Amino acid sequence: MPQGTITKLVSDRGFGFISAERQEVFFHHSVVADGAFDSLKIGQTVEYQIEDGGGSDRRGKGPRAASVKPV
Repeated sequence: MPQGTITKLVSDRGFGFISAERQEVFFHHSVVADGAFDSLKIGQTVEYQIEDGGGSDRRGKGPRAASVKPV
């Protein structure tokens, strides 16, 4: 699984971004393992998977993480 660092958290809206391999990866609180979204912090290392797909419903947005777990 790739690893990255949390660069932004928007707790009140339930999402954040992971910086990895020269790209920013979006993640939603629903993909954080064990519902641990509230325990995440900026600068924390996490591992994740990239979601498959990204078809027309994504409207050209960047990659999206799945299965986000603190390291």
